[in-house]
Amino acid sequence: MKSAKYSCNTRSETLEWITAIIDFLKPYSFLINAHVVNFFKDKQWEAVDQEWMSCLRDEKPENILLIPSGGVQDHWPASLKEFVHTLRSLSFPREQADLQAILGDVDMAPLSTVLSQGMNLKKKHEVEVLSSVVSSVANSVGAPTVVDVGAGQGYLAQVLSFQYKHSVVAIDSSSHHGKVTDARAARIRKHFAAQTRKSGSGNNCPDAPVTITCRVLSTTEMLKGLTNLHLEKNDLDSNASTLSNCPRRPQSSTDANRPCSLVLAGLHACGDLSVTMLRTFMECKEVKAIVSIGCCYNLLSEKSNENSCSQCGFPMSIGLKSLGFPLGKNARDLGCQSAARWSSLGEDAGLQNFELHSFRAAFQMVLSKHYPEVLATSPSIGRQGKALRRQQQRKSLETPAIVDAIRKETDEKKPTSKTSLNSDDACSSFKNFCVSAFSRLNLEHPQDLDLSATWNEVNAFTELIGPFWSIRAALGPVLETLILLDRLMFLQEQGDSIEAVMVPIFDPTISPRNVAIIAKRL
Repeated sequence: MKSAKYSCNTRSETLEWITAIIDFLKPYSFLINAHVVNFFKDKQWEAVDQEWMSCLRDEKPENILLIPSGGVQDHWPASLKEFVHTLRSLSFPREQADLQAILGDVDMAPLSTVLSQGMNLKKKHEVEVLSSVVSSVANSVGAPTVVDVGAGQGYLAQVLSFQYKHSVVAIDSSSHHGKVTDARAARIRKHFAAQTRKSGSGNNCPDAPVTITCRVLSTTEMLKGLTNLHLEKNDLDSNASTLSNCPRRPQSSTDANRPCSLVLAGLHACGDLSVTMLRTFMECKEVKAIVSIGCCYNLLSEKSNENSCSQCGFPMSIGLKSLGFPLGKNARDLGCQSAARWSSLGEDAGLQNFELHSFRAAFQMVLSKHYPEVLATSPSIGRQGKALRRQQQRKSLETPAIVDAIRKETDEKKPTSKTSLNSDDACSSFKNFCVSAFSRLNLEHPQDLDLSATWNEVNAFTELIGPFWSIRAALGPVLETLILLDRLMFLQEQGDSIEAVMVPIFDPTISPRNVAIIAKRL
């Protein structure tokens, strides 16, 4: 895969792409390191090209939301269009790839209702696609066992086991997840056994491999320990509670000399867990291939000075380490933004999004003036904005005819400057937001606190928060590309014995973290 201008087929090409990203990002550190909650407090709009902000303050919200995915309008300043287009060219393509064309023997089968029970649409899409990819990779390297790292409730492991007939070890640090996995696997196994008996094949279900759950914290040493086990169908007890307790079948002299071939698979293994998988693949020759889809870059450990651990999650590659480009938590947070999802929002949802950002940033002003000691702790007020948005969406779904009529009337009377609420309604909503936020922070709401004054102070600048947020969010795909290219180059630096590719395997509007790193030993 490649962008319009760059490729990552070789180590030198990947390094060239990484260098271009770093050179472009350096002048925009003020955007990368900004936190939108401080938008009003720090007057962040003043740091952005004023021609850009002047143009975008009156732009339609749906057009502004297209910026992170590369959308521009003809009447925008040339420098803004160049900024967006350059970011687009530096970002790894996210459109779902033709897996058959890239990976070859991928036989994607729809999940049965039994296997997909309990999955939402996103999870079903991810498991359906990834299981077919992992099965194809496992077959291509001749590995009998797949290790599902960070297995959660075992959805991927069970599909690989029951549908694709692989021996599977499902590893998760949560004992609760292990119990859920075992219970679900037992129900599925019972269903397959009943089908087998009904077909007259006997009382057993020989074609349904056992899913093995080892409830451990997934570290490199623990993953390495799996290579000492001879894992074949029905070899291990699926109720093994820890890796060290996994029973081993008696080995003959022939068994002792036979290598145990594994494939590591991870569906959104968080933070450093994806990095651990890559390092384990390189350190254990018994691991023949890896299929890794990372997420939660904000949880990555990062090397910040010469004394930091060499096993940090970022950077991994020698090439990026030599360039000395730190990210920091705000940048890693930004790398988790979903351009595809924001671009799919309509005007109403876009306005609600910007409005909630305004409320949170204005509340930061309240904390700054009246609760500086709380502000120093970087307070989090939870996901009340998303909860409010869901409530509004539910109301819209309950009364579609009324909403359509209101929208039609609003469109006919819509002013040039876009605001979703009039000034009085916005102020009232901000007060409600603050009351909820005070409750979340266990703070008393002083009766003499004039929240209206705070809102009136920032109200003139609320129309700038959407453009600022979108311009900053446009850096997200490039930052994620940098993190992914670092991982790819780490593999490429190991020499010709490793074949590694990056492939967007999911529909990005359904699953934004959709890039899989697939590597095999040659």
